[in-house]
Amino acid sequence: MAAGYGTYNSRRYDRTGYDSRAFYVYGNTVRQAQTAPLKAPKTRSVQQPKRTSRQVARNRNRARSISPAYALFLTAAAICAVLVCVLYLNLQSDVVSRSENVTALQEELADLTEANDTRYNAAADSVNLVSMREKAIGEMGMVPASEGNVVEYDSPAGDYVKQYSDIPENGVLAKSSDVSE
Repeated sequence: MAAGYGTYNSRRYDRTGYDSRAFYVYGNTVRQAQTAPLKAPKTRSVQQPKRTSRQVARNRNRARSISPAYALFLTAAAICAVLVCVLYLNLQSDVVSRSENVTALQEELADLTEANDTRYNAAADSVNLVSMREKAIGEMGMVPASEGNVVEYDSPAGDYVKQYSDIPENGVLAKSSDVSE
């Protein structure tokens, strides 16, 4: 469709003067596009620049120039922005390095826990209680504890006792002759 160049009431007209949006072609036939005639480009004649009034020139110059106070403000704002960016990057770097450190410590903890569990299981598996009981009874002559074999007494020193000799049947280890009866 060839569109017209003029507008009237915001509608486009083709060269015949009809509104190109006013009808719709149904079916599979479409009009062939018509080529627009070539127009010669308009050449601008060299014109002298328009003269502006003094007030307009003064306003334009004032708009182009930056006052020292405004320049100082812009410089301070730029320095503050750069400092904030540098501080942010430092904090971000600290967070990343601490995160890496935490990850390394967690890996070390997992390795140590695994090694500890392995050693504990190996120690627990190395002790065979059945063979130890047989060795104690058979080779060393020990007997299992029965009701009459266990002697209980109060220890004044606390919860730690070293036994240097056999405990007598009556449960008394030593008697002092100085103590009156």
